[in-house]
Amino acid sequence: MQPYFFPFLGHFSLIASVDKWIVFDVTQYSPKTWMNRNRILHPMSGWQYVTVPLANASRSIKTSEAKVLDLAKTQLLILGKLSHYKKAAPYYDEVTRMVRQVFTSSNDDSLVGLNVIALKSVCEYLRIPFVYQIASELAFHYPPNLGAGDWAPYICEMLGASEYVNPASGKVLFDSEDFHRRGISLFFAEFKEFEYATAPYIFESHLSILDVMMWNSPEDIVIALENGVKLVKAS
Repeated sequence: MQPYFFPFLGHFSLIASVDKWIVFDVTQYSPKTWMNRNRILHPMSGWQYVTVPLANASRSIKTSEAKVLDLAKTQLLILGKLSHYKKAAPYYDEVTRMVRQVFTSSNDDSLVGLNVIALKSVCEYLRIPFVYQIASELAFHYPPNLGAGDWAPYICEMLGASEYVNPASGKVLFDSEDFHRRGISLFFAEFKEFEYATAPYIFESHLSILDVMMWNSPEDIVIALENGVKLVKAS
């Protein structure tokens, strides 16, 4: 999967369902995606974006080349957007402490690096395994002109994987026969909505994991992870 910024709960259901996670950062960068922004509650109503400003947001670069404009300012921006949770969310202190640690642990201005640290931090908080490799560091010689659905079976084969899991929303990308020819079983993950109390705010679905963690204990989130995903094998 692409390296998303504090993604929604289903992303972590997927992480908890696999033995190894590949951070997919070797293709063209797509501006204004979940890689540098996500959604949290708005202090008045509805939701708002939390965004990581980039120094080089362009389709002319690869995802691995994306650079954060200013880590220190971005940290303050994110914490400022989260500050309204303080008056009601029971886990505000724990979540904002994590956000600070993510930014202070970043060794450079790499967006991929920042997002991987965020994924690791959330997984450690929830105590779910996160074994990962970064695609750009695998030193594979990718065939030219790979299509959107060709990368996963190729990388799986190179890693010796026997199974691959993808969100069900990506079904149209893949040809199950391509996986079968390589001896790989293809599964699709279907995610169940997790609704939780956010009073005095109105609940908004599919927000960042930051919102989920603000209102729920790690134990309750893990239960939601386990109960909220169904793996369906492709025919």
